[in-house]
Amino acid sequence: MPSSPNSKPAVKQSIKSIAVLGAGSWGTALAILLARNGIEVNLWGHDEEILMLQQQRENSHFLPGIPFPDNLQPQPSLQKVLDSSDEILVVVPSHAFHAVLNQIAAIRTPKSICWATKGFDPQSRRPLSLVAHDIFPHAELAVLSGPTFAIEVAQGLPTAITVAASSDLYAKRLATALQSDTFRAYTSNDLIGVQVGGAIKNIMAIAAGMSDGLGFGANARAALITRGLAEITRFGKALGAHTNTFMGLTGLGDLTLTCTDDKSRNRRMGLALAKGLEVEQAQRKIGQVVEGVHAAKEAWMMAQELGVDMPITHEVYRILYEGLDPKQAVKELLHRRQKAEPE
Repeated sequence: MPSSPNSKPAVKQSIKSIAVLGAGSWGTALAILLARNGIEVNLWGHDEEILMLQQQRENSHFLPGIPFPDNLQPQPSLQKVLDSSDEILVVVPSHAFHAVLNQIAAIRTPKSICWATKGFDPQSRRPLSLVAHDIFPHAELAVLSGPTFAIEVAQGLPTAITVAASSDLYAKRLATALQSDTFRAYTSNDLIGVQVGGAIKNIMAIAAGMSDGLGFGANARAALITRGLAEITRFGKALGAHTNTFMGLTGLGDLTLTCTDDKSRNRRMGLALAKGLEVEQAQRKIGQVVEGVHAAKEAWMMAQELGVDMPITHEVYRILYEGLDPKQAVKELLHRRQKAEPE
């Protein structure tokens, strides 16, 4: 059964209060989950959106009809949010991640910090954990990722994710805070692998959406998912990730979800491009940040530097940034040289 705002936590909490930075769909859904688990949640975002959340006691734009628990408080002041919380969860788009961490650093130096952002740093083209380490070199770091749609988490539908952290103790502490009757959190020590899976799958979802939008069928979609997983794995290994990470929730699980369900904004971007919309037009229609658009550029540039073969990523990059026709991209993928599988 879906958990309710009055549900009791399934396990004893060690985190008493948490600052959730980012009041979009995913940040709000995680804030609701944590509050239902008995944690005091301070939700921070843009002033105008926080004012609306305070007045309505729900996120009517992204998660309509799902009321906030009493212990979830939207707050416009980052200073007050941080001062009132013993843990920090950053849930902002990847392009804002660096700036938000700098804002935190101007106020306090946390002992630990976690995030649920999927993507790379657009300036340095690095995993976000390296950015976080630069700013907070002595803090414990963690990332939450997996096959999750915000609306389903907020509705209390069964969900599983992975928490990857710089220490087992921190991973378990966060997993305990997230765990409920309908939400299961696994732990990992592969920070890089979990981040790579969460970022690159968005590119593959754009490709899958374009393929389906062009009417290429289920066979093509299955091929894109399978070969997309191969690309994710090659890329991750080049960055030092563990191969088996990509067979788990943050690899195959997240890839499958994002490529096959229209709740995915990245898949919807692909569908829109297949209809002939420009990237900016599709972005406005979707109304939320489409992380795969940024990730395609960053991943392709990194792949060239690392010498990693990423043909699907390359074609998505060319469609997004060079105006390549999606049909031509598929033709070029099909006419690549023959090779053995797996490779």
